[in-house]
Amino acid sequence: PGAQAWPRFLANSSQRFEARLTTVKITSNPSIFFKGLAGVCLPIPVAHGEGRVVFSPSKDQPILAMQYVDSAQKPTTSYPQNPNGSPDGLTAFTTPDGRATIMMPHPERAFLTQQLSWHPSDWGELSPWFAMFQNARRWTQDQIVK
Repeated sequence: PGAQAWPRFLANSSQRFEARLTTVKITSNPSIFFKGLAGVCLPIPVAHGEGRVVFSPSKDQPILAMQYVDSAQKPTTSYPQNPNGSPDGLTAFTTPDGRATIMMPHPERAFLTQQLSWHPSDWGELSPWFAMFQNARRWTQDQIVK
């Protein structure tokens, strides 16, 4: 429920498998994974051949969770910052209750700073992406208590 307006992910505009580090900005959204991360820009690995967002005709609008951004932290359609050619840098969406989130980048490949080819020196061992997993655990524990 709530995913009726989700887009499909089709072949990248480059017609190639794209694998690199790029930057995303997390939007204000109800995703349980991104709680407390709204407005944060982070480096993230991409590794996909089908990541271009394409919407089916619908009056419903999906809830945006994340966008590819340029060096000025603005949503971008420019390659290679936007590795798949999605409009407005769109790359992640969530349901209204935040329990389901789809995305094409791979934050699970960057929860440790040593997994990144670059990170700020003050991050320590865990990258900010680790917060996604902490948020999911907290949400799950809250559901068990209810």
